Amino acid sequence: MSAGKRRLLMVAYHFPPLRGSSGIQRTLRFVQHLPRCGWEPLVLTANPRAYEDTSDDQMREIPDGTVVRRAFALNTARHLSLFGRYPGALALPDRWATWRFDAVSAGMAMIKRYKPDAIWSTYPIATAHVIGSTLARRSGLPWIADFRDPMAQDGYPSDPRAWKAYRRIEEDALRHAAASVFTTPGCAQLYRDRYPDIDARKSVVIENGYDEETFARAEADRVAPPDSTDARFVLLHSGVVYPDERDPRPLFAALGQLKRSGVLSAATFCLRLRASAYDPMLAALAAEHDIADLVSLEPAIPYHAALQEMLGVDGLLILQASNCNQQIPAKLYEYVRAKRPVLALTDPIGDTAATLRGAGLTSIARLDDVASIVAAIPAFVARVREQRESIAAPEAIAASSRAGRARAFADLLDRTIRTP
Repeated sequence: MSAGKRRLLMVAYHFPPLRGSSGIQRTLRFVQHLPRCGWEPLVLTANPRAYEDTSDDQMREIPDGTVVRRAFALNTARHLSLFGRYPGALALPDRWATWRFDAVSAGMAMIKRYKPDAIWSTYPIATAHVIGSTLARRSGLPWIADFRDPMAQDGYPSDPRAWKAYRRIEEDALRHAAASVFTTPGCAQLYRDRYPDIDARKSVVIENGYDEETFARAEADRVAPPDSTDARFVLLHSGVVYPDERDPRPLFAALGQLKRSGVLSAATFCLRLRASAYDPMLAALAAEHDIADLVSLEPAIPYHAALQEMLGVDGLLILQASNCNQQIPAKLYEYVRAKRPVLALTDPIGDTAATLRGAGLTSIARLDDVASIVAAIPAFVARVREQRESIAAPEAIAASSRAGRARAFADLLDRTIRTP
């Protein structure tokens, strides 16, 4: 432990060796950059047995000497089910509810030993906020609640008991945390409107971003663009394709139309879906529209390799439905840094579209409009091939770095511990 630095206890489910979640990057990069801003992180996370998929590729990115405590946790659906069924009460507010028992005990021991100045917890694992709230009450330390996504929404969670639990947890955070942090302006405004009696100054926006050091290593390690010998136009979506929040059905229908009309073919175009998490559904959908030869379903790869892939393809694809207008995919900031053309299928009035336009990226079509997608894809491909498609503006790239986000976070922490 370093002398003279303030300390932050960070409660985060998403942390290496978990694989497959962009949420890892937010916590991991704060852990890397906060020490340069005068704050030393102490990480309280879950035992890897709770993770559905793991990889050691980012373990080496945890700075040497970082205190990491992995508390006992189970995945209710995997560890406590019988013939695929389990009591719903064991999964409230989420499937990792067991994490809170050992985490609170471990957190209090960390507080006693390392004497942190503040506590931070991060959603979308709701149990993290339960742990953060409990530790704050027991210790008297200021608590910052981080919302990467909205919690209780219309129709989400679909289980009424889970919805009520989410609502209680979010209200507790908004009312009792010293500050609530949101990753988009729309999400912050949603909560200001939902809880108008709470001081709006407690709601702070700190967006996601990209890590320049990681990108620089990925660029240095690239021998040649992976797709340099591929004559096809490769359009990459890197990450999970959620069936509702990133509904692929209109896109696949549009590709079917473009193939039947002869505008696209397997010789000229490839939609690459990397680590979609829903390959069987997407394969069935591709077969339904007779576009299996246009769609490539690829497995998860190490994060370093995923960044290299972004740097080498012809274009990058964003999918974001209108039911997520107050959210921005974390990968958007990595796309911005990759300096490749971006096609976004999203609601033009949502936060995702606004952020893209602010970065100078204007190829946007509605995700739920087949006709718009049919028009957008060939036009985008043509502009890229003719080198007329814009890439992100340099000032937008510079503004989106994780180092800058960490400085903004450290400033918030400094203000928080100065305010009684």
